[in-house]
Amino acid sequence: MKKTFIILTALMMITISCKKESAKEEADNQADSNIICKDNRPVPDYSKGILTEEILWYFGRVTTPTVSPDGKMLLFGIKYYDYTKNKGNMELYTMPITGGAPTKISTSPLDEVQAIWRPDGKKIAFLFAGENEKMQIWECNTDGSERTQITHADADINGFSYSPDGRHLVYAKNVQLDPTIADRYPDLPKANAMIYDDLMYRHWDHWADGTYSHLFIAPCAKPDEAIELLKGEKYNAPVPSSGGMEEVAWSPDGKKMAYCCKRESGKEFAVSTNTDVFIYDLTSKKTINLTEDNKGYDMDPVFSPDGNKLVWWSMKTPGFESDKKRLMIYNFQTTVTEDYSTAFDQSSESFVWSKNSDKVYFLSCKEATYQIYALNVADKTIEQLTEGDHDFNSLALAGNRLIATKTTHSLPAEIFSVDISTKAEKQLTFTNKEILDKINMGETRKRWITTSDGKKMLTWVILPPNFDPNKKYPTLLYCQGGPQQSVSQFFSYRWCFKMMSAHDYIVVAPNRRGLPGFGSEWNDQISRDYGGQNMKDYLSAIDELAKEPYVDKDRLGAVGASYGGYSVYWLAGNHHKRFKAFIAHCGMFNFESWYGTTEELFFANHDIEGPYWQKNTPKSYSFSPHKFVGNWDTPILVIHGGNDFRIPYTEGMQAFNVAQMKGIPSRFLFFPEETHFVSSPQNAMLWQREFFRFLDEQLKK
Repeated sequence: MKKTFIILTALMMITISCKKESAKEEADNQADSNIICKDNRPVPDYSKGILTEEILWYFGRVTTPTVSPDGKMLLFGIKYYDYTKNKGNMELYTMPITGGAPTKISTSPLDEVQAIWRPDGKKIAFLFAGENEKMQIWECNTDGSERTQITHADADINGFSYSPDGRHLVYAKNVQLDPTIADRYPDLPKANAMIYDDLMYRHWDHWADGTYSHLFIAPCAKPDEAIELLKGEKYNAPVPSSGGMEEVAWSPDGKKMAYCCKRESGKEFAVSTNTDVFIYDLTSKKTINLTEDNKGYDMDPVFSPDGNKLVWWSMKTPGFESDKKRLMIYNFQTTVTEDYSTAFDQSSESFVWSKNSDKVYFLSCKEATYQIYALNVADKTIEQLTEGDHDFNSLALAGNRLIATKTTHSLPAEIFSVDISTKAEKQLTFTNKEILDKINMGETRKRWITTSDGKKMLTWVILPPNFDPNKKYPTLLYCQGGPQQSVSQFFSYRWCFKMMSAHDYIVVAPNRRGLPGFGSEWNDQISRDYGGQNMKDYLSAIDELAKEPYVDKDRLGAVGASYGGYSVYWLAGNHHKRFKAFIAHCGMFNFESWYGTTEELFFANHDIEGPYWQKNTPKSYSFSPHKFVGNWDTPILVIHGGNDFRIPYTEGMQAFNVAQMKGIPSRFLFFPEETHFVSSPQNAMLWQREFFRFLDEQLKK
């Protein structure tokens, strides 16, 4: 009887256990079915054979790869979006350095981000928001199994890395240094306000909340026992707004760490670009400033494998955010810093040392493409390793190969390898091949156009799919932002040239004055001349293309964002009847109101010569678009984001109000929660639909 009871009890327990397992499996399967991944989202309609906004948001987005310590494997993320759920999800993948099918190593409804290899190669680490809903460092086996939370910080960790010897890690998180409203007035718990006594009370897309990004160094064995660099100091490392762990580098022996910091706050931060490279010694706990003499940017340091040198990029001109990025190397043995790019009239970035520390590989913009270069440290000669109409966007070393992501106007980012000896390129990932095989992306042509002052200007001409040279097409002049960002072979998920051409528009995209890749003189000319030569360059480009029999000169539009939005506003008052439609996204309309509301004032001080209240008003203010609204007579769509603090949305309101008051057909598209950019899937798709609805109304009817 006792034995029978035990058996029955055991059987009952097994049954209960099986039911629990079955329920768990069902719950897991249900959870998996809700995870956004490549094959678990609505499939777009390919029947038209051209790019649509649904297809654009169906592309998988490949992140920058990292190379395993033994040089045999790649680790990267792919983010897939489901626009019906208005969100996306990133999963992690590994693959051999030689190529092959990627292996998925994570399945979670939440993003795993900033994934890197542990120095011993036995684990993969990443940032993940677990049950406590704070972003922390996690580790897993290289196949994704045995996920373990490593840190338990009291706030989100924003970035991290390991020392090469595997003994320490460094991570960045925000610390509260300024009192909150609740700290000041604990008896007013429902009060909702912000109080500021200095500038930089907001930056790009967020209001200052009294926290500062600080670096924390901890033993890997005890990751929660960390030393806080900059403790009690109201400075940031990494430097906002976009700074990440590329600003932090370990020495090969793990005894020193280089990092970037802008040791300024408030008004001083707002008017300065003076960011320095510091070296922290883990043994002595002392810090030295390597770049104290330079008052411009000094960023993104990288130690040589032998530990004797440090490379970073540096801008010489204080307050100029688009100055040439010089290739600087510090020698720890001689304590001398040298500019190795004095004879190289291009910027240098994304540095990678050769194994023997005798070369530095880097990226540089040349003639509207981003190519890979190699510096021979011994004789300071620089060799271009790649050629072609493409952009390389990242760089890593794996044996005799360089690993990079690459884009063109027709290719979203994929991972490629470049053989250093033969310079042969090989595509390693084919994330979106199945999609691209189903659609016609059309052709991009390269034109060199003579400008009004007799110079040659590279201009991309993007043609519609199934282009017919015997037809006449409405044509768009694309005005670039920045103002000093190359019109290169980027693939954009908003200002997508191939999306515009898929709607049967020809796109004219000039590399006008003020863009990199054509020498410092061409790049720097635009500063203090916003309404000058670069505007003539725009008109030279569209006037030249208007001569083509397939361009309908009576159906021309001009579109652009940021400085491109400013360009559209300026052209609206100075185009002399060339255009029939304008679209301006987050553009500067009134220089006086913009100067009084933007945040990084060093940009305004350099590019438009400072504040409007000076005794002698700077010439740049004569280029303000609001001064030419008397000439406005052309339909315009104005777009702006409510959380754009670089160019506040009131600039767009002023422009729209002017158009309305003058009786000009106009529309205002406002995104209350978006920033200088539009990142939410459904908002981004709405942006595309309204963009083309307006253009079609004005240029196709």
